[in-house]
Amino acid sequence: MQPVQDPAQSARLVYRPAESPQDDTFFQTINNDRVGYMNSNGANALLSNNANAKRFQDYVSGKALLGAVICLPPSSSSDAATSPDIKEGTSEKPKPTPIGCIHLQPSSPEMAHHRHTEIGIDILPEWQGKGYGGEAISWVLDWAFDRLNLHKVMIRAFEYNEGAIRLYERIGFSREGRWKEYLWHDGRYWDDIQLGMLAREWKEIKNNRAQS
Repeated sequence: MQPVQDPAQSARLVYRPAESPQDDTFFQTINNDRVGYMNSNGANALLSNNANAKRFQDYVSGKALLGAVICLPPSSSSDAATSPDIKEGTSEKPKPTPIGCIHLQPSSPEMAHHRHTEIGIDILPEWQGKGYGGEAISWVLDWAFDRLNLHKVMIRAFEYNEGAIRLYERIGFSREGRWKEYLWHDGRYWDDIQLGMLAREWKEIKNNRAQS
């Protein structure tokens, strides 16, 4: 029998619930990422404020089907002594570093029997381009299919966010739909791209990776 692994971690990341007031500043930082906000929020003609950040934090922490803060694990013991999180002369341990958040949208009670959800993810700019987003999405797919027994997971991207679309397709999502000229941004209309993954497709992808 294989040993049980911590379900709240992946190869390089750990995941924890969003907490208040612990994460208030972190969600304000996500909210202040103007480029990320335009890439992921249809209300991108507005200047988001701290009230928006608080609503999003409350959603991730209490209303989402699953909500998690994506973190880098604490520094190794060799780095602990120089960590700014540790005060000299104390035994305080370093804490995980939050770099983003991920959530699964809930279904209404009358729709729950369809067993599907949609992923939302935000990674702070300084941690993008390092593979953390793809790792977190793979983790949440495992959670959705193996723990929540969902049948389908969807994810959306705005047409102008080409990097996100490439990432989702590289993970294994398939394009399933396109809402033409759904979004007004930067002087023109753009499409909203819908991508999906079935439980059996994710299982096949993982099996193929394990054999390669």
